[in-house]
Amino acid sequence: MKSEAWIFAICTIFFVLVSPAYWFITGDWTGTSALVMTTLLSAMVTGYLGFHAKNMDPRPEDRKDGEIADGAGELGFFPPYSWWPLWCALTLSVCVYGIAMGAWWLFIIGMMLGTLALIGWIFEYYRGVHAH
Repeated sequence: MKSEAWIFAICTIFFVLVSPAYWFITGDWTGTSALVMTTLLSAMVTGYLGFHAKNMDPRPEDRKDGEIADGAGELGFFPPYSWWPLWCALTLSVCVYGIAMGAWWLFIIGMMLGTLALIGWIFEYYRGVHAH
């Protein structure tokens, strides 16, 4: 994770240099605030990755003597296909459409259906074929 922390540290330094230069050249507050927020987010990710890189054992790709075979084995649980993200996206689009058109009743219907879709997505691995 040290390499990822260094990549984000370089991005943070870049944004620290670019943000004031952008403001001096353009005087645009909108772009400047977006660049400052990007700088802060990049710094936050740098700090997170740097903190965890110090507190965890190095991964095989982080060690100079690491071999490809060192990374073999189970990598974790990767979920199979799921229809629930589609239903969550559709109900979100109904909610946004209801707000845009001023139809609060449509927003409420979208929220109710979205709650059901989100519950289904959260608990899909507690029932059926993929239960564990």
